[in-house]
Amino acid sequence: METKICLECGEPIKGRSDKKFCSDYCRNAYNNKVNKDAKNLIRNTNNHLRRNYKILTGLNTTGKTKIHGSKLIRQNFDFDLFTSIYTTKTGNVYFYVYDQGYLKLEKDYYLLIKKDIP
Repeated sequence: METKICLECGEPIKGRSDKKFCSDYCRNAYNNKVNKDAKNLIRNTNNHLRRNYKILTGLNTTGKTKIHGSKLIRQNFDFDLFTSIYTTKTGNVYFYVYDQGYLKLEKDYYLLIKKDIP
């Protein structure tokens, strides 16, 4: 019978024949290395979404607010990151970061709204 070697540390594995790692530590270390890029992308995207959400909630304290776009830009709001889009029957396009939305108006103004979630 051939001795299996741990995929992470190279040590011999004892136990079941289908084991790939000598310990939980090695299994976790290996999987963290393999999934590092995907986890970093998700973590960075979530951090940007969280920042956008914090900016919108800070500027929209009443549930419905009209502001100039420069206020969003000054706080480094990322217009490319949002969680959903809602288009009304009249063609208005609202971009949402979770329950906080914004609609581009004329002359670089934005309408900020909070969606009521039941």
